[in-house]
Amino acid sequence: MKIVATNIGDRIDVNWKGKLITTGIFKYAVEKPIFLDIEEVKGDVICDRKHHGGIDQAVYGYSEKHYPYFKKLHPTLDWSFGMFGENLTIDDLDETQIHVGDIFKVGETILEVTKPRQPCKTLGVRFDTMKIVKQFWNSTMSGVYFKVLQTGFVKVGDVLKQVKSCPDNPTIAAVYGEKRIEKKGG
Repeated sequence: MKIVATNIGDRIDVNWKGKLITTGIFKYAVEKPIFLDIEEVKGDVICDRKHHGGIDQAVYGYSEKHYPYFKKLHPTLDWSFGMFGENLTIDDLDETQIHVGDIFKVGETILEVTKPRQPCKTLGVRFDTMKIVKQFWNSTMSGVYFKVLQTGFVKVGDVLKQVKSCPDNPTIAAVYGEKRIEKKGG
């Protein structure tokens, strides 16, 4: 697995159906290395600290290979990396193969897999339709949150080298499926 884009976002206000939404989900790729800190990516704005950032959600990774599936569903959007609010766009991140607790060395950092992302209203705002929330839930393409065990810089081209495997733990896709069932009420 290799980083194909590093993404950060600014604080922006969006008028969504007459209501002002403040968000940092409109991420964009940057050329320079980004610093992964204990609770966040430096330079990336987090507007909702209750649901984003923090020790177990310091960095969000999403797979480049998931983009074509959603592009087919939303062909009129102006597509670019960072579209899903991810800090790291990774060429081949497979939630069915990555387990909670797996640890990766990438760039100067060491990252631990913690949990899947659950889609929220701001993803719908980013895509300009709430349909994406259901489409996202109905896939295994949740992306991965990472805890930063060792802070440092990462850049495009850095490879994620697995240094610990936890095959006895559930995969991210399995945890995501459980969350989806909970959300539906069993």
